[in-house]
Formats: sequence, C-alpha cells, structure tokens
Amino acid sequence: MTTINPYLNFPGTAEKAFTLYKSVFGGEFLGVNRLGDSPEGDKLPAEAKNKILHIVLPIGKGNVLMASDAPSSMGFTVTEGNNFYISVNVDSREEADRIFAGLSEGEKIQMPLADMF
Repeated sequence: MTTINPYLNFPGTAEKAFTLYKSVFGGEFLGVNRLGDSPEGDKLPAEAKNKILHIVLPIGKGNVLMASDAPSSMGFTVTEGNNFYISVNVDSREEADRIFAGLSEGEKIQMPLADMF
C-alpha cells in the first residue's frame, strides 16, 4: 500500500520542534538519528554532529511526521519553498522505480532514488 507523509527540513531546530509536537500529539518517536551517526559523520563540522539526520513521530492512525536538520554549517539554506517534502512509501523497489520515473520525467531531480544506509 502506498502512503504519503510530510517531511520537514529545519535550520537546526528539528529536535526542539519535534519535542513540541510530541507534547501536543503524544506518542513516542519511532526513530531519532543524528548527523554524526551517519557513515560520513566523522567528517562533519562539530556543531552539526548532534543535529537531526532523521526523526519520526507517529500522529493519529497510520500517519507519521518526519524531519531532518539542514544546518547552514553544512552549506544548507532553509527557506520558504524548500522546508518541506513529501515522502512516498511503497511496497517494492519496482513500484518505487515506476513512481519516481513518472514523477521525475522532465523535472529537475534534487535527490536521485537510491538505497540508504
């Protein structure tokens, strides 16, 4: 079954925002990963290592809110228009390839479809 969930980008304040969301919506984080824990984490600026790489909070039935930090120390600039994405989750790699090809045809790809660590 295909699901669609919002994915937010923060300029370094994802943890603070998600602590608030958790206090309002309830629930427990399904995952909290830090930038410093990534395979390239040892190469990051010290101030970026404890920032959020990926955080997930379930809200209601079957919905999740996800986010990451995009700190300026790593060259990111979070502005209106690039502060959110839609995460499309599917049951197979074939379905992911089909949807990605259909949505990206003739468009500028910001992040190619790829396996993640």
